[in-house]
Amino acid sequence: MVERIILNCISDGVLTIGLEGNILYINKAMQELLGYPEGELIGKRCERFIRSNICVSEDCILRRSLAKKEKISNYETYIVNAEGRRIPVNINTDLLYDEAGNIIGIVEVFRDISQIKELKERLTDVYQFDNIVTKDRRMKEILSILPSVAQSKSTVLIQGESGTGKELIARAIHNNSLRKDKPFIAVNCAAIPEPLIESEIFGHVKGAFTGAHQDRMGRFELANHGTIFLDEIADMSPSTQAKLLRVIQEERFERVGGSKTIAIDVHIIAATNKNLLKEVKEGSFREDLYYRISVFPITLPPLRERKEDIPLLITHFIEKFNKEMGKSINNISPQAMKVLMNYFYPGNIRELRNIIEHAFVCSRGNTVLPEHLPKELVHAAEQLEIAPEGSSLNRVEKKWILSVLEKSGWRYQEAARQLGISRTTLWRKLKAYGLTEEKEHVH
Repeated sequence: MVERIILNCISDGVLTIGLEGNILYINKAMQELLGYPEGELIGKRCERFIRSNICVSEDCILRRSLAKKEKISNYETYIVNAEGRRIPVNINTDLLYDEAGNIIGIVEVFRDISQIKELKERLTDVYQFDNIVTKDRRMKEILSILPSVAQSKSTVLIQGESGTGKELIARAIHNNSLRKDKPFIAVNCAAIPEPLIESEIFGHVKGAFTGAHQDRMGRFELANHGTIFLDEIADMSPSTQAKLLRVIQEERFERVGGSKTIAIDVHIIAATNKNLLKEVKEGSFREDLYYRISVFPITLPPLRERKEDIPLLITHFIEKFNKEMGKSINNISPQAMKVLMNYFYPGNIRELRNIIEHAFVCSRGNTVLPEHLPKELVHAAEQLEIAPEGSSLNRVEKKWILSVLEKSGWRYQEAARQLGISRTTLWRKLKAYGLTEEKEHVH
């Protein structure tokens, strides 16, 4: 009784857990941290309420402590409370013994370090979630709600230009969910030919069509109990859209050519670089499906609108390519940085990555100089810098795309690679700007 009074007086959360993972005791501070009453917790399995990355099999604090028979000190992680809020904590553990000296569980002490984390973020002005860092206000708002999204099974729609990091966001959601040790299956709907898309996504049975020599699992089955990421979902045909709608509503489907109903449990994350609401109004995308997949919508800003993130991303890519290429580049000249900051990035983060990779190939020293950057990029950045106030950014982008096309001999796949955008996005920009090889040759 005295021990309980003492434990309820301290500000740290205290939790004791049995060998099977059931909660034996919880003090008042821990109840407040989790947001659940004591009666709802005692005797229940801890992972149901702590909901942290330490609750998956390979990271489980309980299993690690029991396996090594040792205490764990100052382990930083997070828990997700009853309201879905992600709380950073510092954990210390020790083994729990009975009077005979037998191990009966562990005691865990949780310290809320939210204020410390918040102070660090204010001092550095950088917000980090998973492998994503940002200084941009809009990106911070997006990243701050991802932990709650990760704990939910609600469908997510990520919209943004090509190269803005839609798949990175999707993977961050998966990696911070309780499904993190289950499959993450990415499907590029625009890259799969129309006759094969349903077979790829839902699978097929032997004899369903010419060439179907055996039964084959589709991407939904492969993603069962995990996450499926449907990229470029706007490129799905109406018939595939109808089948996807049924999967979301009923969590079941049949393989192409089959009659057996297959039940699945999958977190669906969709993405597109198109304005999906506009596609709905134009009749090319189902309205009912749009509202089903956009339970939680996320719109990523283009890189040209979050320029304060460019130095952070450059640092990240320098570290990445130093490891991959065995180099020791540790600096960017002020002139090269000025070019990179002035550029408008039609291919967004993917294009910036390609630019830094190009610089690594060209550089022989430890500093990136302007001459190590693509010549067309330097020219485009200079044009944008000297452009009269009020001049169209689209006009500069058009000139840049045209110069890359000419350099590549109008090979669209190569031009798209250099620009850091998909071929589909390049075609869309060409159509918008009225650019064709024949027209340019006439002029």
